Amino acid sequence: MRILGIDPGLTATGFGVVDVDGPHLRYVASGTIRTSPDDGALLPQRLRTLFDGIGEVVRRYQPTVAALEIVFVNVNPQATLILGQARGCCLTALVAHDLPVAEYTALQLKKAVVGYGKAQKHQVQEMVRRLLDLPGLPGKDAADALGLCITHAQVARTTQAIGRVAPLRARTHAAYKDGRSY
Repeated sequence: MRILGIDPGLTATGFGVVDVDGPHLRYVASGTIRTSPDDGALLPQRLRTLFDGIGEVVRRYQPTVAALEIVFVNVNPQATLILGQARGCCLTALVAHDLPVAEYTALQLKKAVVGYGKAQKHQVQEMVRRLLDLPGLPGKDAADALGLCITHAQVARTTQAIGRVAPLRARTHAAYKDGRSY
């Protein structure tokens, strides 16, 4: 399985690609897609840059599944709305390339990677470096994206083990048709 992790943001969207073979994780690539209003780009053009950038990453690395961070609501409603638009753009780009998408919160990512849901960014960076045997620390956004890959690898392994014992079905109550499954 090749996992593409996406940490959405309008200014910086992190991506990471990890191959999974049983319990073994192998780093493939990571980076950041950046947009800036300083270049004169308005919100629609910046969203287009994100969409095209994710499309390029998908074409280049051919992942089999994607993991996307669920946005939290912060104190600034305008920032939350803009972040939600960037996340929606990322989700649309993944679905447009026919990738199944798993969604995880920052708390789930930190708990899976560091073991503590309120871990600091530098702790996530260090654990990602260790778990993927990287020569140096990845950037903050790329580390979160790689952390999403690690989280999904752990969840997939556990889900497969449970599925061997008892059949699993996605629950769709309280979800939009063809939306999130719980």
